[in-house]
Amino acid sequence: MSESKYREIAREIEKLIEIGHYEEGSKLPTHRALASEYETTAVTIAKAYKLLAEQGHIESFVGRGSFVKNTSYLKQVIHSDQAENEWNFSILQPCFSRHLDALYRQFGQCASEPFTPSLFGYIEDTGSLAHKESGMKWMQHYGLQVRSPEQVLLTNGAQHALSTLIELYSKPGDYVAVEELTYPGILSIIQALGRKPIGVEMDECGMLPNRLHEICLSDRPSLVIVVPSHQNPTASTMPIERRKDIASVIQKHSVWLLEDDLYCFLNADVMAPISNFVPEKSFYITSLSKAISPGLRCGFVKAPQSQLNRLTSYIRTMIWHISPIGFDVASRLIQSGSAFELAEGQKKIAAHRQQLALSILQGETLFSQETSYHIWLMLPETWDADEFTAIAKERGITVSEGHFFHYDGQPIPAVRLSLMAISEDQHLIAGLQALKSLLDQRRSS
Repeated sequence: MSESKYREIAREIEKLIEIGHYEEGSKLPTHRALASEYETTAVTIAKAYKLLAEQGHIESFVGRGSFVKNTSYLKQVIHSDQAENEWNFSILQPCFSRHLDALYRQFGQCASEPFTPSLFGYIEDTGSLAHKESGMKWMQHYGLQVRSPEQVLLTNGAQHALSTLIELYSKPGDYVAVEELTYPGILSIIQALGRKPIGVEMDECGMLPNRLHEICLSDRPSLVIVVPSHQNPTASTMPIERRKDIASVIQKHSVWLLEDDLYCFLNADVMAPISNFVPEKSFYITSLSKAISPGLRCGFVKAPQSQLNRLTSYIRTMIWHISPIGFDVASRLIQSGSAFELAEGQKKIAAHRQQLALSILQGETLFSQETSYHIWLMLPETWDADEFTAIAKERGITVSEGHFFHYDGQPIPAVRLSLMAISEDQHLIAGLQALKSLLDQRRSS
């Protein structure tokens, strides 16, 4: 069989996926069945499947087979808080009901003050210096060392920052090292851009430096993405020594670090980011989405001085410039101190809700921090994650299933519970009690 045969078959399968013959998430025919259809060998089909997997079209699992890659992971993991489910534990966001009045006051004050004409026209492509100074103030408040506002880049949220950096600092086919359990939004970007995620083993303190070192030696990833504070989904927070150790590995292998620190405001005390220890090889990313509102699509990136021209040129090419109006609102909130007050308020709500959850879920195996927005709940052996999630949904309980967080989609006997999307405490308590009742359902037998 010619070398080009498997490539030809791969192209045909790709076309069938594009026209919907094989739908997202559907299982593909076995090697033997497809070999019979194409009058070739199972080895040739295996090579075609391998190529399709490398291109990001399908994914294969030992003992389960090959499946069309599901590009809508986020829809399955995160369900809108407007959904008709009675208890939505699937979305990580601030508890708006507790600070809506404060937000209304702040937005009303912003609206009553004069806006400069420049906010309604084209602006300097790198963004306003005043807005960068506000971003610098936000990041410095939570421990980042920033020498100048010129080092701060403005993006349309953290997701935009991540996609920009992954596309600019890696190539299709490159490995991107991530925590073995990580936020599906990161995985969706990596896969959409044709890169390959490779998971780094974790412990209760987050990514293991020795395993990262081994992966840098064996797979040579272009980028390493780390969530050091209240990691999604495990809620792990790296102590200072672990952060220094990760920085040492980054420095040793001269690999780029993307430090995604959206939850820095939830730390009990200010903690130095990893980027402080390796400033010339790191990009520090944060935003106001989790602390104040996802509606404020305001992301801040601290970049090495040597990379500023490259990044600003790329952002200009892709979107010309960010929306200055949203950043002006964010800037006013930060400069007045209101942003920090709102973030502290959310932290207190999270601490209270963690206490409620731990009391109701007593006896369960779970991972959390005192002020985390979420809990990583391990399921009893009597429950399969798929089945548990489905039955919970039938009872009006929406959770985020574990396998969506695994870098390779492997089954994980766990679910992530967000404690903040449900508005009222009493409603949250009722939902947690319903969840606990479901967990206990098979223990009595």
